Amino acid sequence: MQITPDNKIKKLIVVGDRLLIKPLKPEEKTASGLFLPPGVQEKEKVRQGYVIKAGPGYPIPQVADDDDVWKGRDDQVKYIPLQAKEGDLAIFLQNSSTEIVYQGEKYFIVPQGAVLMLEREDEL
Repeated sequence: MQITPDNKIKKLIVVGDRLLIKPLKPEEKTASGLFLPPGVQEKEKVRQGYVIKAGPGYPIPQVADDDDVWKGRDDQVKYIPLQAKEGDLAIFLQNSSTEIVYQGEKYFIVPQGAVLMLEREDEL
């Protein structure tokens, strides 16, 4: 399989309760028309962006039952799924996130606990 710009993100695996978020471009001017320098935009505490990939969720610890030999061993890890899904618009705390650059594009890796609000296009 050849890696193209369309499928390069598909090869990434996000672990645990983390989300890979592509940030939206911050506003360059205020509502009154004043232009904001890049330093002001970087210091924002709350950012927003689209969820590109989501991890499997919170792992559930397995109970070790040595008495029940007949059950067999299930090495499959079980997870509590995350509330965020791919394509959601997430508003998150920037201080809790980690900024990365992957193939020339900026992304944030954000734990589920740092997400303040989600906007989903699906009908309720």
